[in-house]
Amino acid sequence: MPEFLQYDFMIRALVSGLIVGVICPVIGIFIVLKRLSMIGDCLSHAAMAGVAAGMLTGVYPVYGALAFMIAAGLTVERLRNEYRQYSELAIAVILSSSISLAIILLSVGKSYNTSVFAYLFGSILTVSGQDLKAITGLGLLVILVVWLLRKELFYIAFDEEAAHLAGIPVAMINIVFILLTAFTIAASLRIVGILLVSSLMVIPVAASLQLKQGFRRTVWLAIGLSVTSVVIGLIAAFYLDWAPGGTVVMTAVLGLLAIIMVQRIKRRRRPVT
Repeated sequence: MPEFLQYDFMIRALVSGLIVGVICPVIGIFIVLKRLSMIGDCLSHAAMAGVAAGMLTGVYPVYGALAFMIAAGLTVERLRNEYRQYSELAIAVILSSSISLAIILLSVGKSYNTSVFAYLFGSILTVSGQDLKAITGLGLLVILVVWLLRKELFYIAFDEEAAHLAGIPVAMINIVFILLTAFTIAASLRIVGILLVSSLMVIPVAASLQLKQGFRRTVWLAIGLSVTSVVIGLIAAFYLDWAPGGTVVMTAVLGLLAIIMVQRIKRRRRPVT
């Protein structure tokens, strides 16, 4: 048996990582198609404020992060409707507000700052049994809702106006999608960290899009790349004593660069017609 499997904390980290590796690209594919890549950064910064608030008040930090992200996500959706011509303004406003609030809360709770770092960059050692239960519950919820609403999410991702004309409740589905994004980020905090979770939602999708497959194959490829990055990243972080979040995301980046290079070589070797 490999050395890393002899430790309970590493098994919890790997199980949590596999769940995170699946749900991040599942949500990420719709984020990319809707051209809302910044929503991940926006909600993750709201999560930072939620974690700090949770530690100050004695609430489980993941639940604090989830509550703040839901509030931030619903506000973003509300502001998007107010500024239809400049919808990116909504994300910028909430992003700035979340960072400001997080800084204030962190300055108030100075004694908690060391614990906050585990949420900022991820930590293998601190994935507890309670974290694993929360991650499993949130992960199953995300997968179930995406499966049930897969057709509506697909339709809205490509053309919201056509989806509205077809009778799809676009506003309600968008709110559900924001909530799913918040759940995904909350489940990923312990493994990837607040600052890098949006990268794991986007980079595997970017890599799979390079292969120019259909939608379904693109989703499965993104899941495969994401899970592979998480497993390799966590094992490398264990042996090298690196921050797991940075190691996982850097593994995904290297995978993306490798796929881009292979695709370029293929195009150059393709005979000119």
